[in-house]
Amino acid sequence: MGAGLLEINDYPTALRAFQWKALWELVDGTEERLNLAHECVDRHPRDAVALRIQKADGGREVHTFGALAAWSSRFAHWLEGQGVARGERVAIMLEPSLPFYGALFGAVRRGAIAVPLFTLFGPEGLALRVRDCSPTILLADREAARWQSEFPGVRVVTANAAFEAALAAQPAEYAPATAADDLAVFQYTSGTTRALPEAVKHTHRSVVTLMIAALYGIGLRPGDRYFCPSSPAWGHGLWHGTIAPLALGIAVGSYAGRFDAMLIFEALRAFEITNMAAAPTVYRLLRASGLAARYPFRPAKLSFTGEPMDAGTWQFIEETFGVTPRSMYGSTEVGVVIVSYPGFTGYEVRPGALGTAAPGWEVGIVDAEGQPLPPGTMGEIAVRRRGRWFLVKDRGRMDADGYFFHAGRSDDVIISAGWTMSAVEIEAALMSHPDVREAAVIGAADELRGQVAKAFVVAPRRDAGLVPELQRWVRERLSQHEYPRAIEIVDELPKTPAGKINRQALRERQAGRPAAPSP
Repeated sequence: MGAGLLEINDYPTALRAFQWKALWELVDGTEERLNLAHECVDRHPRDAVALRIQKADGGREVHTFGALAAWSSRFAHWLEGQGVARGERVAIMLEPSLPFYGALFGAVRRGAIAVPLFTLFGPEGLALRVRDCSPTILLADREAARWQSEFPGVRVVTANAAFEAALAAQPAEYAPATAADDLAVFQYTSGTTRALPEAVKHTHRSVVTLMIAALYGIGLRPGDRYFCPSSPAWGHGLWHGTIAPLALGIAVGSYAGRFDAMLIFEALRAFEITNMAAAPTVYRLLRASGLAARYPFRPAKLSFTGEPMDAGTWQFIEETFGVTPRSMYGSTEVGVVIVSYPGFTGYEVRPGALGTAAPGWEVGIVDAEGQPLPPGTMGEIAVRRRGRWFLVKDRGRMDADGYFFHAGRSDDVIISAGWTMSAVEIEAALMSHPDVREAAVIGAADELRGQVAKAFVVAPRRDAGLVPELQRWVRERLSQHEYPRAIEIVDELPKTPAGKINRQALRERQAGRPAAPSP
């Protein structure tokens, strides 16, 4: 493995020394022949730790690269014996475990396409994805009979003791042979606006571009003890939590089951974690748990992605964990394009900013016609690819120094009486109020103004004075027009499986009733 880029931890040097071709020095494969299982499993020392898993029942599992190589090889042989051809889809609906990671890499080792699926999908959510990808096999840990009746054209297999026994009879070596451009993984996003799920299709060579996120977005380096509690059924947990560290020979640190702040803290201590990456929601829940004082945690690097982080949680991290959080931004389709360089010297972190363009990427703000806008102007965040600007479907602005600031999804923009308002800015203002635990803002239909900003707020207070107090709070911090004219106090906010606030669910809830705005 090439060491050049791995040895650079200075921001100016990182920009000056970066070349796209240097990323290929981090993998064994070539532009013609490459296999994801080889890069993430086979080329690392067999006795080195590959997986550290914290389970929701309090147990922990640790597995070596040798164990992962053997399990995935046996699974590849099993798939071949079942007649699964190269290019066919293998759906995997398991919690983080040796069988999950073994099946993931066993499928791509075979030359099939791995399709990770969230274990808490109900029949409709699962059916949408199964119909889209048409897998040959669905490997699940429960309810095989139910899923088999739902999908008669798919062979449903339970990862139980009988299945493990069948695998044990298979050889523990399977040499992969795939082209770099062969499809390896179908990844379903956790986006909240797409009505019908559609897989983003990744090739084996995606691991090369992924090194941008690994090096500059997460700050991964050999010797890190890494932890990412995001589910590997979703983009952050799969690519940044699983494939990125393993490709660099760094053990995965993962969490299996329903979120429990105490277990997360215990895992951070037991696994002696030095580098953590998670969604802002995770850090908010850790903060709200009140347990931080009992579990001292002082990482060298800490990052977040998926949505902006509110100022209160940012301050909590700095004061409690002793490190400044670093943001990472991109999309499943294009990868990570804006970073804050965890672990690098010479980089100034600006609170509220997504960061600056990652090495190798040209990122800008463009207007509706795709023309670049000057610094300080609100527009669409875009990355230049193949000679044109590709919209990331988020709005934002860039300051004169090249720092980018998020202003919400393109469909989170609220136009009220001719004023354009950012749902993200209103949410941030609400979150700065001491009584607000969480907040989400959407546009609600209004006969007079077209739309008004409506906020859904989680707060311990329920008195009649809270709503006007919050409205004054936001008006004083943003402007006289940019505030939520309607506020609904709720017990909790709907979340996507990846832990993001599901604003689409709130829009759908709101669609059937009037906005009932306050004056």
